[in-house]
Amino acid sequence: MSMFGWDKVGEHMYLVLMASLFAALIGLILGICCYLFKPARNPIMWLVDVLQTVPALATLGLIMILFGPTKTTVIIGLTLYSLLPIVRNTYVGLENIDPGIKEAAVGMGMTEMQQLIKVEVPLAFPMIFTGIRIAIVNSIGTAVFGAFVGGGGLGSVINRAIMIQDMDTLMKVTLILMLMAVIFDYGMGYIEKRLNQDQGMATAGSSA
Repeated sequence: MSMFGWDKVGEHMYLVLMASLFAALIGLILGICCYLFKPARNPIMWLVDVLQTVPALATLGLIMILFGPTKTTVIIGLTLYSLLPIVRNTYVGLENIDPGIKEAAVGMGMTEMQQLIKVEVPLAFPMIFTGIRIAIVNSIGTAVFGAFVGGGGLGSVINRAIMIQDMDTLMKVTLILMLMAVIFDYGMGYIEKRLNQDQGMATAGSSA
């Protein structure tokens, strides 16, 4: 009898989406800090780079010492592991905005915060969205390791299938993970393309 159940798919997606939500919020804040406060850029980039360099299982093991074998441990671990592409893309997106647009915003009397919220972040959003897309797709696979720290999800099904050599379940779950990653990558890629097209039309309209 197969150990697979669709509740495990929902559990897996819960871990991924909760972690991605926190990573997007924290990554956006850190990326903006890198952009606004230049001395903070290198330390922040170094930190998020180290967090992704450390093996995911080792990170989860360290977090488990504090929070125990729970879903919280997995969500925190995935959040930390997902920060790098979001922080980097936020910073790059903001840094590469046309200086002329920034000068125009200043000429309109906008404060630095108004310029950031109303002009710079919206213009950088397609690049930021790309970072979120990368983080989510990576998390779908990485969340499998959550089974080792009591996080559940599809990783727990894979572990049990390997232990009892249930190749049918193992193949089914592997295909589902691949399908999930492809669907999110393709779907978010389509949205990303539309964002870039809309931004291009808006830029062309403003320069006309």
